[in-house]
Amino acid sequence: MSYKTILVHADEAPDSAARIMLAAELALREGAHVIGVATTGISRFLYRGETVDEQDLNLMRHLDVLRERAAQALAEFTPRLRHVGVQSFEQRVLDDEAGAGISLMARHADLVIIGQSRPNQRGVPDVPAEVLSGAGRPVLLLPHEARATSAIAVDSAGVASPGAPLPGRHILAAWNASKEAARALADALPFLQRADSVTLAIFDADERPGVYGEAPGSEVQAWLERHDVRAQIVVEQTERQGLLKRPGNTGDALLAMAGERDCDLLVMGAYGHSRFRESLLGGVTRTVLDAMHLPVLMSH
Repeated sequence: MSYKTILVHADEAPDSAARIMLAAELALREGAHVIGVATTGISRFLYRGETVDEQDLNLMRHLDVLRERAAQALAEFTPRLRHVGVQSFEQRVLDDEAGAGISLMARHADLVIIGQSRPNQRGVPDVPAEVLSGAGRPVLLLPHEARATSAIAVDSAGVASPGAPLPGRHILAAWNASKEAARALADALPFLQRADSVTLAIFDADERPGVYGEAPGSEVQAWLERHDVRAQIVVEQTERQGLLKRPGNTGDALLAMAGERDCDLLVMGAYGHSRFRESLLGGVTRTVLDAMHLPVLMSH
């Protein structure tokens, strides 16, 4: 298995350059085609419903400005990919909202690369939540600022350092025996098979007796070995909270373990139940998306 089509979102955020560089270096390793996408932010349903009046000059000027901004976000896409030697790529400006447009494009890609939501931006669409819920493909998210030991270094101007090691040398994978976790592991196999070390983290196994088997993680460990992935299993409990001694936040525990083990990639399932955007994703997923300090590969 390999990633043969990589979709990367380009926008005005400082970490956009890091996403493009990561897509380029992954493409070199995987022999992949790269699609760079920027969006205008105008829903495609406005065009379908004939809400947009092409005779309205003021509206057309506004749309032209939005398209120009989207094109500017892709200005460095082709030069960066050519600079590192990527041979197969294309770029597109979509007249659509970012989450919806990327989700639609992702359905004929193998991997989607997007950025973490910017903090303290009320009223701004939650692009990661929309893409995770709507793409049907694995999503690799990059944090706002890469750590010193992270795969891609980004300076204050948003310039990515080429030639840095790709994420995935030391991988932490979350396992709770769910279908989302199983899909994430399968989707991450190209990373897992190249890793120097893989840690399979299981938290609070006692809360779900019978789900993990007699030896928690042994079945999925054996499955990984048949795919040439050797994984170390770590079974831990989160700190019990309240009078009922309920498990603590697994998202915080995962990020803490990733830091302690100097991991450069976290693999996990993305969980969500509600269709309401305010609570589109579950608590563990939301914690990781908000506080992530390393690249995270998620599948929903």
